[in-house]
Amino acid sequence: MSNVSSGESLTDWGLEPAVDYIERVQRSDGLILWYPDGPADPWDHVESAMGLSVGGRHEAARRAYRWVADAQHDDGALWATYGEPDDGDDGAHAGDEPRKETHRSAYVAVGAWHHHLCTEDREFLEELWPTVRDALEFACDRQAPTGEVYWTVGADGEVYEDALVSGCASIYKSLACGAAVADELGHEERRDRWLEARTHLGEAIRSRPDRFDRTWESKSRYAMDWFYPVLCGVETGDSARDRLEDGMDRFLEEGLGCRCVSDEPWVTVAESCELVISLAAVGRQERAREILEWLFQWTDDKGIFWTGYQFEDEEFWPGERPTWTCGAAVLAADAVSGLSPAADLFTAPRPE
Repeated sequence: MSNVSSGESLTDWGLEPAVDYIERVQRSDGLILWYPDGPADPWDHVESAMGLSVGGRHEAARRAYRWVADAQHDDGALWATYGEPDDGDDGAHAGDEPRKETHRSAYVAVGAWHHHLCTEDREFLEELWPTVRDALEFACDRQAPTGEVYWTVGADGEVYEDALVSGCASIYKSLACGAAVADELGHEERRDRWLEARTHLGEAIRSRPDRFDRTWESKSRYAMDWFYPVLCGVETGDSARDRLEDGMDRFLEEGLGCRCVSDEPWVTVAESCELVISLAAVGRQERAREILEWLFQWTDDKGIFWTGYQFEDEEFWPGERPTWTCGAAVLAADAVSGLSPAADLFTAPRPE
């Protein structure tokens, strides 16, 4: 469904502090850390940049996307994580084996198209085109014959031949946005290639559960596996509504938010915001708005969101306020209130 502006603003939602926080944590080179002096990753970096775009901080958003362009490797990928001082700007952060995850690398396509919807800045979209093109080609080159896109590539170039439902759903959205960028800029061949890859990927997510979680424990206990196929447009219409309804008892804690994992007494703000957008995408705007309103109890005295709340111990856990959580809250408010020209990004009909 298409959102019509409600006349509300970020100020009405109390979200200006969240946007201020994202911009304040952003480094001078454009990288948006999870929190001051923390690490960063390309997917959450883009989600935070999208919050900046909705908030009208367009120069900060452009710096964020230029960081992606500068950090991108020759193969189109980025490291999974960044930002630890002892590793420098070009390395994965301490404690992680360096790797290049397909969904984290490809998500710049979503951010690029989102920023263009917010600004109509075609010149900047053209500047980002090589980054978007190479990122999506990196993902497409790791697509299995059965449709799924393999999760990651090691520092040695070895592909890990297994796939995540949530990661592949994210790539599905990245391919749709990349196709929109290609169409806008007149790159029809790339557009057609990416839409074909997206079709095969969607078929795998919907019909080939055997192709996911083959070499590790099932991720079905994670809320993202539940709603990401709806959030990213893999499931639409009645099947999307049924999917969300089937998981409500497992994941939604009334009055608190969405559990991150079904078997832990922990609601997380970012997952709750993404559930809000998913509900808006299937036409459940009132329920989406209600859940979003719950989440403002999980802010500090300056209006910045904590990661989440452990409701058995009755404490915020972990004691961090991630930029990407603030970005997710801004995107959720946009989806239910039509704050920006990009409000329909996750809720409008998708290309076939």
